[in-house]
Amino acid sequence: MKERKVTQVIRGTDAIDGAGVHLSRVLSRPHVKDFDPFLMLDSFDSENPEDYIKGFPMHPHRGIETVTYLIQGSIIHEDSLGNKGVIESGCSQWMTAGSGIMHQEMPQPAKKMLGFQLWLNLPQVEKMTEPKYFEIRKEDIPIVQGDGFSVSIVSGEFQGTKGVKSHHIQAMILDATVEAKCEIRIPTPKGETVFVFLLEGEGQVAEEIYHEKSAILFDDGDFVKVRATEKALHFVLFSAPPIKESIAWGGPIVMNTEEELRQAFADLEDGAFIKESPKLSKMK
Repeated sequence: MKERKVTQVIRGTDAIDGAGVHLSRVLSRPHVKDFDPFLMLDSFDSENPEDYIKGFPMHPHRGIETVTYLIQGSIIHEDSLGNKGVIESGCSQWMTAGSGIMHQEMPQPAKKMLGFQLWLNLPQVEKMTEPKYFEIRKEDIPIVQGDGFSVSIVSGEFQGTKGVKSHHIQAMILDATVEAKCEIRIPTPKGETVFVFLLEGEGQVAEEIYHEKSAILFDDGDFVKVRATEKALHFVLFSAPPIKESIAWGGPIVMNTEEELRQAFADLEDGAFIKESPKLSKMK
């Protein structure tokens, strides 16, 4: 069994997006090749509602999936067709933008807003699939307790326990907490892109210590091993098969070619962007 080794570390940087939301942008355009199929990762961590209540008013997406996961907080979401819901603490929303969707996400004032939004690329043959919302409730996320650690399985599998199964990109998302000076070993599928994001606290891999709000990319192998330092560590592991296709990225739209990207923006101007009505469903 081969342990995966660290190949790259990306430290999140302060950014402002939407109508004035302060966040930590971890992954973005410069990282798409190495982190394929993961496109973007934004982290929310604030005790000041002024940092996020302006939210993300109505905006388009095409060609991607977005995964919003809240450890603490609340976000009201709705779209131009009247679909509406709430993402609450311990819950997730896995949205397939597919052929096109117009939606908004409005965080609500809370004692603390903690979580992330991840963008997943879709392969060319699925870029124009029908849009969907997948609501993942707290009761849909099983928890495995171990010696000095706890793992919430949003999707994928850990120690024989399975989370939800997506309809498109089969990404594994594990929310792990590790007690001070304890260690966790997580099996990972060979050939997949694997990275961990240190949400709270420092993590040690081999002899190196990495800081909070860092994304740590690994080479190929069978497992990763992460250790907490003097304080408890909270991190998320992501794993998914790479797509290995060309990317044409323009704002909230990600296609394969510049021609497809131009067509998407032309559709926006012509009122032809929405091809299918987004569906509300629960993951299996």
